[in-house]
Amino acid sequence: MNDFVNQFWNWYVILLVLVSIIACGVLLWMQSVPPTGGKLDTTGHVWDETLEEYNNPLPKWWMWLFYITVIFSLVYCALYPTLGSYQGMLGWSSSGQLAKELTKAEEQSRPLYDKYMKMDLQALAADKEGNETGKRLYLTYCMQCHGADGRGSKGFPNLADNDWQWGGEPAVIVETISAGRMGMMPPHAQLGAETIKDLANYVRSLSGMPADSLRVSKGQEAFNSVGCSGCHGPDAKGVHAMGAPNLTDKIWLYGSSEATIIETITKGRTNQMPAWKEFLGEEKVHVLAAYVLSLGAGSK
Repeated sequence: MNDFVNQFWNWYVILLVLVSIIACGVLLWMQSVPPTGGKLDTTGHVWDETLEEYNNPLPKWWMWLFYITVIFSLVYCALYPTLGSYQGMLGWSSSGQLAKELTKAEEQSRPLYDKYMKMDLQALAADKEGNETGKRLYLTYCMQCHGADGRGSKGFPNLADNDWQWGGEPAVIVETISAGRMGMMPPHAQLGAETIKDLANYVRSLSGMPADSLRVSKGQEAFNSVGCSGCHGPDAKGVHAMGAPNLTDKIWLYGSSEATIIETITKGRTNQMPAWKEFLGEEKVHVLAAYVLSLGAGSK
């Protein structure tokens, strides 16, 4: 990279920019000069025996529009850092601009977030102004995974159905957003294809879905004997502390078909919710958690 910081490249950029702008001006001037002798040239194209295409100059008003762009370019190059290492007459620089703008925005929004931090999540979730602020944060940072309406997609939880993998209490939601979550369903290929199919049918039956009754019986026995109940509970209603989903609520993160459930049991699943506290700060996490809480409130 040292090759690009010597004076050769500085003058290379200056000449390239100036020559390009001046060349545009010269080209415009050449196109505006009428033919000598007052006789208009033709392009040599002839149609229908006598219909010729003349090479007329462009209209003056049109030409001056292009001249104005050339003049503007030269003025801009003089005022702003455009020509190599030249800083411009105004001395403008983008260095530190983002940090300054973020600091200014932070100072302007600080009183608002201080007010929100004094409100508990339930009250903030019901506050119209606070909810709108939370919605804007959500649409900026969360909708890419959970959707604009919070209803998620395959592999990304629905936040609007009041079904929580890790728990829906206000403090738990704050913890989830702040520290993130790592959900993992370990692979169980060692159980064998038949046992896994039995388990898949049993899990489908828990949500009232069509299943082979014989396999359901075998799957129920396997569910308690091979360790599934250790995570999902003996009643298969899940364990929030472990992030183990409820298997009886007809809500499926990856799909409910027999083939999909077999794939889940065989290969396992890994899902990560990134931590946001360091990036957003405690105040924004608080407001965002209140908005997420409000999404699930409509389904109660």
